[in-house]
Amino acid sequence: MYRTSRLLRSVGRTLAVLLLTTSVGQAAGLLTPSDGSLPALSIRDHQVDVLVQDGYAVTTVEQVFHNPHDRDLEATYSFPVPEHGTVAELTVWIDGKPVSGEVLAKERAEEVYQSERAAGRDAGIAVKDAYRTFDIRVAPVRAVQDTRVRFVYLQPIGIDHGIGRYVYPLEEGGVDEAKLAFWTASTEVQDRFRFDLRLRSGYPVEAVRMPNASNARIEKLDAQRWDLRLSNAVLDAVTEPADPGEPTAENEPGTPGAATQPYRLDKDLVVYWRLAQDLPGSLDLVTYKPDPAGRGTFLLTLTPGDDLQPISQGTDWVFVLDLSGSMQGKYGTLAEGIRQALGKLRPEDRFRIVTFNNSARELTRGYVPATAEGVLEWADRVAAEQPNGGTDLYSGLQLGLDRVDADRTSGIILVTDGVANVGETEQRSFLRLIEQKDVRLFTFIMGNSANRPLLEALTQASDGFARSVSNADDIVGEILAASSKLTHAALHGIRVEIDGVRTTDLTPSKPGSLYRGQQLMLLGHYWGDGEATLTLSGRLSGAETQYRGRFAFPARSTANPELERLWAYDRIREMEHEIETFGPDADMEDAVRDLGVAYGLVTDRTSMVVLREEVFEQLGIERLNATRSDLERAAREQRTHQVPTSPRVDQTEPMFTGNRATHAGGGSGGGAGALSPWEVAFMLLGVAAILLIRARTGRRVAP
Repeated sequence: MYRTSRLLRSVGRTLAVLLLTTSVGQAAGLLTPSDGSLPALSIRDHQVDVLVQDGYAVTTVEQVFHNPHDRDLEATYSFPVPEHGTVAELTVWIDGKPVSGEVLAKERAEEVYQSERAAGRDAGIAVKDAYRTFDIRVAPVRAVQDTRVRFVYLQPIGIDHGIGRYVYPLEEGGVDEAKLAFWTASTEVQDRFRFDLRLRSGYPVEAVRMPNASNARIEKLDAQRWDLRLSNAVLDAVTEPADPGEPTAENEPGTPGAATQPYRLDKDLVVYWRLAQDLPGSLDLVTYKPDPAGRGTFLLTLTPGDDLQPISQGTDWVFVLDLSGSMQGKYGTLAEGIRQALGKLRPEDRFRIVTFNNSARELTRGYVPATAEGVLEWADRVAAEQPNGGTDLYSGLQLGLDRVDADRTSGIILVTDGVANVGETEQRSFLRLIEQKDVRLFTFIMGNSANRPLLEALTQASDGFARSVSNADDIVGEILAASSKLTHAALHGIRVEIDGVRTTDLTPSKPGSLYRGQQLMLLGHYWGDGEATLTLSGRLSGAETQYRGRFAFPARSTANPELERLWAYDRIREMEHEIETFGPDADMEDAVRDLGVAYGLVTDRTSMVVLREEVFEQLGIERLNATRSDLERAAREQRTHQVPTSPRVDQTEPMFTGNRATHAGGGSGGGAGALSPWEVAFMLLGVAAILLIRARTGRRVAP
């Protein structure tokens, strides 16, 4: 027993040191002096608390920085914009007390912050830099003292093929963003690092996984409640718990006083969870309506049964590959992946290969039948290419769309993590281009700096789909989810109608398409209560198809106040998409600004400013966001400690027949768990492409 304990202790320490001291890539966030001649402030503590429940996640980040310099400073903390996420709270500790911020129009917030900074009074501001980063500036950071900052952001979280996924973004995207690459800085947390995720699910969860984090502590409280913790605490001893698999309290990572190893904030943290198998398709409802006589907010989640059939006819595929200079390093891996992928195509399929950097060119010069000879020839030609130059994404797509055959089903696979920086870069031009052809665009969005709004707008316009992929993902699982959508029919031209209860402001207003394994999440407002009927319509293999479900809206519910902000940000995203596509619109810009201010959201047109309480009062700024944040915090605390209830509302009259799509089932013509050739092909292509893009950050990739 003594030898076993000693061996476990040694292995545990070794794993902790290997995990917590490895330096890879560039970090996305740290507090840096505005005076570029000074080194970064050290990070004393970095603590993250995440609650995932009811279709969305709330992330709270609290950090303590230390200013080692002999003078007061202004400093900036930058972190990547999370996928579909928005900052809803910024708190700075002033005179030892937490003071939360209020949202103002962007210009007004900047004016107020600069005025307070010039006067030498404590202030902070959170600003969104387009799709790239949220930047938090704090002044003054007192000489030889600590500064404590907390921010909270919200984002929707969906389920795909029964798998949930949460990403805490830390890694810089590696697309030559000078703003983030400018600072030479240490990104180590010197004292305590802690990442806690609490999963509260309305459906049973079979397993929780955190890739590349062997020392993560995962605890199953019951079938619907799981807690996960990752920390840089180094255990002094390892003892055998009373129940196998259950850590003892005294050895829990992050225990006060425990020894720590420095933790580097340079790679994303990804958490997956898998729901129980054989769950039925369902209609789920979550609401917030504190006043029975007033307006309520709802989140409807539709999870269809698995009735989308495999595609059997021949298909044309165009691979559009980023060949810009930052692709140096692992291009051979991509070439080998393409060789194997093409070899899995069916004889009735055809393919083209297009590459782009400063310009675009087609390697295949037309469609190539997927014969053994054709595959061998063009795989060799791909391998001979040399990455270099900039990123002319428009030309790559334009050439990929050329010669699309209207008589055959066609799809374009775009693999890029870059930002269009050569040639045409306007979003409206990209949309006009993609709308010229009846073709589906499927995009793998790599990294935290990619232009996600543009790529998602393109895929939406073509009724395709986009998948964001982190360097820390389980890549095979991500490609499994994507490949299923490429090999099965989809429900296109979706329309949603709700009768029986007054509803308005539904987002998304144009849902687009629903692919195998996906959920459709709808936010909106309602008045009153009682029975309602939802009708989902669309085209399935060219034929009109309808699904109908009945459910009841409650008169009062108070558990999910965050729904109001989630709805507001979804509506803001739609309006910003319209502005990017059709150009400036004063009324719409005012509406974005007004929604941001009313709901306390940091957007492209609003910022959040933190001032001393007496300054808020002097300037006549109401403490609306502070009140909202307190309400949400109390609701989260209550939800955390309650056993979740099922959000399903169509048990009596089910909207869908059959169980949900999962990776465990067949559906590809083989036995249970069998993969079709196309699924294998896209797994190989996707893995190779992602490995290549990982080369931008210099990361090693495990097989």
